[in-house]
Amino acid sequence: MAGKARKYFGAVEAGGTKFVCALTQADGTVLTRATIPTGDPAQTFASLRGFFDAAACDHGAPAAFGIASFGPIDIDPASPDYGRILKTTKAHWTGARYEDALGAFGVPMRFDTDVNGAALGEWVKGAGQGADTLAYVTVGTGIGGAVLHRGVALNGSGHFEMGHIRVSHDPVRDPFGGHCPFHGDCLEGLAAGPAIRARWGADLSTLGAGHEAVSLEADYLAQMAATIILLHMPDRIVFGGGVMKSPGLIEALRQRTVSLLGGYLEGIAGDLSDYIVAPGLRDDAGLTGAILLAQRALKG
Repeated sequence: MAGKARKYFGAVEAGGTKFVCALTQADGTVLTRATIPTGDPAQTFASLRGFFDAAACDHGAPAAFGIASFGPIDIDPASPDYGRILKTTKAHWTGARYEDALGAFGVPMRFDTDVNGAALGEWVKGAGQGADTLAYVTVGTGIGGAVLHRGVALNGSGHFEMGHIRVSHDPVRDPFGGHCPFHGDCLEGLAAGPAIRARWGADLSTLGAGHEAVSLEADYLAQMAATIILLHMPDRIVFGGGVMKSPGLIEALRQRTVSLLGGYLEGIAGDLSDYIVAPGLRDDAGLTGAILLAQRALKG
């Protein structure tokens, strides 16, 4: 087979609604990619393995995998459960292991959260370039947050779970009880895509920029932004995910964050248009991060 001696990388951005997978050259150039709907683990893993089997036949076997996955997921390389999905709101996925789909390739794998992966992609090649400390937030099927310092994700005993922080919830303004099966009206339970649809029967982009939902969503996300700023003082915050594509949302988010900060931080001022920003890589931030994870996996 042509190119046998060349190194290839397998990359997977595993999201709550879809998996994006790719085989790349050593420099990250994508040779082939596919999108797989996120079904149950057996279905999804079978499709994932099928993609990489075909890609290996056409181009060459991957020398390493990088997987940026929805979570919670065990990201401790020393753990016997490394790469296992922990207790999650995603039905049927608790306990699923990517090793079951890709372990037969017998190559190194590096796992991280989807949001940590997207943050890494943006830090290296996107809107986070030049930031010493970068925060990344994704708002879609769930809500997640990451903080990178010089390209390394800040984690404690596990990865951050910013989507499940408590936010100020006024039941008069917003009588919705929340959508999170664990916490009810945590941030994710109030402001993720499923919560928006459960409350109003439509996506935020369908409701339109003038709808009260945009102001309410901006308020919840601004509470998150202000919390990240006060805890980590990042040089920039990238807000990505499907919900953030809604017209008028990022502008409303910036305005509300300014209001919540109340002029307290002299270095974070103005309209925040260069501070709270959209992903520079658009929908490819997560996949780019997964490619970088694969490259790091091979280096050890």
